Amino acid sequence: MRAVAVLSVVGGLVYTLVTGAEIPPPAVLAAVCALVVLGHVLVVRVRTGTGVLRLGWGEAALMVACYFVSVGLVPAVFLVSVGLQQYGGLRAGKVANRRKMVNNTAALTVSAAAAATTAALFGLRPEAELDGRTVTALVAGAAVFLVFSAGIVAGLATIEFDQRAARVARTLIRTKVPMAVGNAIVGLAMIAGFAGNRMWLLVLPPSLWLLHQTFAFRAVNEDERRSWQTFAEATRELNHLDEPQAAAAGLDGAIRLFGGRTGEIVIDGPPGPPRVYSIAGDGVVTRVEAPPGHRDGDPLGDLAGPGRGRALATRALLVAGARIGELRILSANVLNRRDALMLNAYGDALAASLHDAATNSELRALTERSDHDANHDPLTGLVNRSALLARGSARLGALDTAAPVALLLLDINHFKEVNTTLGHKAGDSLLEIIAERLSARSAPADLVVRLGGDEFAVLFAGTGAQQPAAVERARLLAADLARPTEVAGVQLSVEASIGVVAAAAGEIDVTELLRRADIAMYQAKRDGASVAWYEADRDNASTDRLALLAELREALAGRDQLYLDLQPVVGLPSRRPVSVEAFVRWRHPRRGTLTPKDFVRAVEQSELLGQFTRYVLDAALDFAAKLRAVGTALPVSVNLSPRSLHDRQLPADVAHLLHERDVPANGLILEITETVVLSEDRVVDEVLAELRALGVQLSVDDFGTGCSALTFLTRVALDEVKVDRTFVTRMVDRPEAAAIVRTTVELGRELGRRVVAEGVETPEQCAALIALGCTTAQGYHFSKPMPAHTAVEALRGNGPVVRTDPAPPRRRATNGSSGPAPSGGATYRAPSPLS
Repeated sequence: MRAVAVLSVVGGLVYTLVTGAEIPPPAVLAAVCALVVLGHVLVVRVRTGTGVLRLGWGEAALMVACYFVSVGLVPAVFLVSVGLQQYGGLRAGKVANRRKMVNNTAALTVSAAAAATTAALFGLRPEAELDGRTVTALVAGAAVFLVFSAGIVAGLATIEFDQRAARVARTLIRTKVPMAVGNAIVGLAMIAGFAGNRMWLLVLPPSLWLLHQTFAFRAVNEDERRSWQTFAEATRELNHLDEPQAAAAGLDGAIRLFGGRTGEIVIDGPPGPPRVYSIAGDGVVTRVEAPPGHRDGDPLGDLAGPGRGRALATRALLVAGARIGELRILSANVLNRRDALMLNAYGDALAASLHDAATNSELRALTERSDHDANHDPLTGLVNRSALLARGSARLGALDTAAPVALLLLDINHFKEVNTTLGHKAGDSLLEIIAERLSARSAPADLVVRLGGDEFAVLFAGTGAQQPAAVERARLLAADLARPTEVAGVQLSVEASIGVVAAAAGEIDVTELLRRADIAMYQAKRDGASVAWYEADRDNASTDRLALLAELREALAGRDQLYLDLQPVVGLPSRRPVSVEAFVRWRHPRRGTLTPKDFVRAVEQSELLGQFTRYVLDAALDFAAKLRAVGTALPVSVNLSPRSLHDRQLPADVAHLLHERDVPANGLILEITETVVLSEDRVVDEVLAELRALGVQLSVDDFGTGCSALTFLTRVALDEVKVDRTFVTRMVDRPEAAAIVRTTVELGRELGRRVVAEGVETPEQCAALIALGCTTAQGYHFSKPMPAHTAVEALRGNGPVVRTDPAPPRRRATNGSSGPAPSGGATYRAPSPLS
């Protein structure tokens, strides 16, 4: 460009010398040069992207120069005039550097040379008559000057401002073309005024000033409109709930709004570590962790680079006075007052967007943590039961209905001993080791679960989920868990009971898989095996037990199914009744008559225990009240489950039932077992103390069979001791059994406790008891259990109890104790405490 400008000037001078063109007077040259300088001093600033274009009155000055100066001198006039104007701009700081000064001067010189040549080709001669031909030549020269200067400026702006050429061209067409038309009119008016009446030129300066203000105002309005439109678009694009996207949109909008070259957003407010988002000329936004001191150090770092004409605009990003970070823009121009206000408003919008993004990110992280915690075991990190139900159901639903699935349910044997012996921390360590081994043995698609406590599960599908393969996997898993491991300095070997269930995905849900695997796991425990698999015929009992509980709930709601049989306890040798023991029976509408051994174990393991106990107590006290009504005040004994002694409500319920039936407290005997002494629960001691405080009698059942009989007698204040039938039935034949009975009778006598011999079946046993000094007995030898109405009549008047039916043959009872074979309505007490 510089070389072309020099050639244009030299060529023009040579042309002037060769053609002998007249050189105008110095005053005219000076006036023309002054007009050219003025035309490029009075400029209109137009923003284009990251830069600013300065549009002057060059077309008017060009037309005047072509009219008053020969064609060959026009390039030299523009070179000198524009050079002086640019140098002045450089000194005043309006031109960035010398290179830009030279480029601008060369561009306008080349444009003037092309325009003057075009005017000469159209037949323009200096100071010719202002006719149509002259006007055409002048307008053609102005048009060429517009095209050349605008084209060159667009090219330079595209390079300097890193703008697309089409965008700069659109800006020039929208602003410069209307201005060029005005320039041509002004130029023609100046020439016409000079040729007609030079005094008319006095009105030209104010007219020119007004025209300049009009174009300037129009340019400013256009710039304002585009700026606020860009502001609206930029702030609208800030609407992101992701911080990197919000930062990228913020930097892009800032670059477009303020003509920045580069920019960055420093986020140094909580949450999270300080970080920097930066954008350079390629428009790519990068994120890096902020180095120490970045906030107070060299802003923009290497992005700024050396050089003049670069202005740094910064804006602190604040939300409710709290600092979020800072926006930094490196621009080619110093921001004016309007831009500064816009930067403040944009900074507030950007701060709000980043704050919302950070808040959303925290909420999302919190939600993810909450979801994770809700679906994972905090100790092992495995998914929990609720996640198994949800994810397992989803996986089963995604499989083909015929696809095999399997569930392994693991329970760690004797895990409680680890907690008790080594402490809970050691137990937690062991659980973590088990979880690691289960995960290591599982495929990524398998669902490894900690169900709670020491129970784990593995859900998987595929060919390996068919029953033989699943059982083999369970065995390998049990062997892997059994590998010795050190916990709290102790070598341990983990033994597990594993239940295996396999089925087709379309035939079963996760809840049913768990139920079946649980049945198989408990089967493994009963068999003493490490692995057992689900078999339908073993499930009948479990299903039946659930149905039995539902049927018992209905029986408890009525009064026609559950009833009591009563058996008297007699004194020796008088055989007069001293108390009555109640035995519960169930007249089932479908199953027939059931004894406690058929249903009490299921009751003890259910939530029906409390309701069942109160039902039996009420029925027993109702019988006691009927006895008193006929003049026989005998206490009635009822067996209690050890679990009932954990019920704090029991003493209050007993007191209420005694009051309701109008039976004194000593008219009720509660039989408990020696297993109570094994409990260290303070609740048991408190419940027993409250029952004693009521005046209720306490009896220990099956005395002598436990491992701590003597300890039991010292711990619990008893009224009665019942010698277990296993010793009574053998005392005639076994001296050791007789010794135990004799010792118990003597111990009871010394402690002031009533001693009852249970299970007396023969006259020989009765005689032996009398010889040992036992004063009370109970058994089939005296009376079989009777229905309530029969017992009331039989016990009326407290006469001796005499059997009216022949004594049955002696045999071993099916429950492990000796007893007569049942005949007619005769029944015997089952081993359960609730018999």
